[in-house]
Amino acid sequence: MPSFLLSVIQLIVGILLLFSGGEFFIQGSVALALILGIPQLVIGLTVVSLGTSAPELFVSINSSLAGSDSLALSNIVGSNIFNVMVVLGASAVLQPLKVESRLVRRDIPLLLGVSAAVWGMASSGLITWQFGLALIVALIINTTWEIRTAREEPQRTQEAEPAINLEKDSTSLLNASIKLVGGIFLLTFGSQLLVQGASSIAGLLGISEAIIGLTIVSLGTSLPELITSLVAAIRGQTDLAIGNVIGSCLLNQLLVLGSCSLLSGSNGLVVENLLITKDIPIMVVTTLACMPIFWTKGIISRGEGGVLLGLYLLYLADKIIPLTLPSLHSVFKEVVFLLITLSTLIIIYKTIIYWLRLRKSSNN
Repeated sequence: MPSFLLSVIQLIVGILLLFSGGEFFIQGSVALALILGIPQLVIGLTVVSLGTSAPELFVSINSSLAGSDSLALSNIVGSNIFNVMVVLGASAVLQPLKVESRLVRRDIPLLLGVSAAVWGMASSGLITWQFGLALIVALIINTTWEIRTAREEPQRTQEAEPAINLEKDSTSLLNASIKLVGGIFLLTFGSQLLVQGASSIAGLLGISEAIIGLTIVSLGTSLPELITSLVAAIRGQTDLAIGNVIGSCLLNQLLVLGSCSLLSGSNGLVVENLLITKDIPIMVVTTLACMPIFWTKGIISRGEGGVLLGLYLLYLADKIIPLTLPSLHSVFKEVVFLLITLSTLIIIYKTIIYWLRLRKSSNN
């Protein structure tokens, strides 16, 4: 199957180019920002988070322009699911993550609200350019809000700000510009290869583009977030590990989905039924499930991280088993239903216990 092999090579090379392009994009844009006198605070809250989300942005935009709406949207949804279950889970397994109250008070509810709004709009089967414009406006407001409030918390921001190691020659305007332009070129070319390879594989195997986008493509575009959070966890920078996940999930919906919706024009983004009935609800429920985990003594434990990783394995199995072992799919669905029911009861129990303790402490 030479055409299949070629598609796989395109997919792998595209992922490698996206990863390299993201690195060059971050280095070049951060160096350029420093040369232009932009504060480190603003760089950390905008440029770095944009750099780790650049692969999703380029892949989804290229998919949308190529008419592959399912691939564009499934990449966003799959990346958010991967970020919470795998990136956050793996980071917690390496190092228990201390959760800042700011995340619970503001960032997680904001992410949950945005995710619910995306689910509501997608349920109609079409995401319009007007909704995309609303997401971009929300991005601008949130970024301004983040910068203003971060200035009011200098100690926390300084600790959470990523340590960016720039090479000596990166301080020159020329080298910074070369890295920035080179990163954009690699991201553009890599995303085109990835989209072509993924679309070809979906066609050759006779499966939906959404399935490819939810699994292989989303994993490939989420590698920067995974590596960034794992390194941060190893170094003990737990704020950065968690913030990277939450920030990336927000950018995927506000920036990436907003941009794709705007570029779709009057046609809008067509949403596949699979995403409406299963994967977007999973994305929302995954975000909702994070709340009790974040409340547990302010720490995401190794056990909770392991649970998140286990849930993602079940999620992948639900995508793979119907294609490989269709006779076992009905049994698998029953097992998953029981596990989800049990997990839901545990979440409700932990939520009630938390609020009872919070009410008791406030009364005292």
